[in-house]
Amino acid sequence: MTENGCPRSPFDPLAGEYDSWFDGKGRLLFLMETEAFRPLLPALPKPWLEMGLGSGRFARALGIETGVDPSREMLLLARNRGLCPVEARGEQMPFRDGSWGSVFCIVTLCFLESPQEALLEAHRILAPGGKLVAGLVLKESPWGQLCLTKKLEGHRYYRHARLLGYEEILRMLDGTGFVPEQTLSTLFEKPGEVRRLERPRKGYFPEAGFTVISAGKKPAGTLSAAGRKD
Repeated sequence: MTENGCPRSPFDPLAGEYDSWFDGKGRLLFLMETEAFRPLLPALPKPWLEMGLGSGRFARALGIETGVDPSREMLLLARNRGLCPVEARGEQMPFRDGSWGSVFCIVTLCFLESPQEALLEAHRILAPGGKLVAGLVLKESPWGQLCLTKKLEGHRYYRHARLLGYEEILRMLDGTGFVPEQTLSTLFEKPGEVRRLERPRKGYFPEAGFTVISAGKKPAGTLSAAGRKD
């Protein structure tokens, strides 16, 4: 347990190993995933927040200064990168309504206890005209299928994951008050065959290993019945 009585994150003991992956085997994948966000950045309203900050690798690369994460060990690494980390769950973020321009959620939804609640929270803290930007490994992709296999094998990271499909994501966005606006895809090489840096392509491709979806916040009062809280 942490000092505030919340359960320790299962990623606390994995923080150092996770972070070092970006400098080793994951370096090329990280570069490609980061590049998939860049075409969207100029049009995204500020201030920016990352939900699922982790060790701060994506935030530092993309120019996001603040993020939330439940893992204290991950947040220590993020703080060492000069970021402003906040210890919190995506489903319960300590921010005022309408206080952020854009919320990034990068390979995070699949690790949340309740992704729908987290999206509702993102909707709450976004200002009118705000944007949600999600980076996803979709379950129908070859990379998603690899993750699902590793989950079944009890992999130390992926055993905690619940991967989502593209259509499932679209329904979830609609039900929590978002309208998808742009989709970018990258990582078309299959697992074990990545040898070069790819440029992202516009649109959704089921064979792509990494998909970025930007979505705009619907006006207040337009949540579907499935997305409303009691």
